Amino acid sequence: MFHGLDIFSILQYMPGRFPANAMRTKYELEYTLRCSPKVLFARLSTPEGLGEWFAENVTADGDLFNFAWDDSASEARLSALKENRLVRFEWPGIEDDETNFFEFRIQLQELTGDVALIITDFSEPDEKDDAVFLWDSQVNELKRVLGV
Repeated sequence: MFHGLDIFSILQYMPGRFPANAMRTKYELEYTLRCSPKVLFARLSTPEGLGEWFAENVTADGDLFNFAWDDSASEARLSALKENRLVRFEWPGIEDDETNFFEFRIQLQELTGDVALIITDFSEPDEKDDAVFLWDSQVNELKRVLGV
């Protein structure tokens, strides 16, 4: 949903927008949420759940998900799924198999009972701050949807 960001800002992080020789680096973000892993997993792994916070419209045809924002759309393939633990999407427009995905991991924090959402993604080094800001905005929307 990318509240407060223009579509140009969003598109620079979408597949097919990276030069073939771009050096993308991995980063991980961790967010603490007060909800059950099952409720969170539904928001990360289904078109309906992702449509509540990640994109304005999400559809799926088998393992191929279509994410739509305003007048743009992008496809990603659901490449890994472990119930209540892991969701991974691969961007078909990025040829490097080691940087062509984004991933959601769910971990239960034993001491507090809270749930940690760990997001793994990639960006060019000079765009990491913008990418982190974008994820922070999205996860704030997810928290709003979850009521946490």
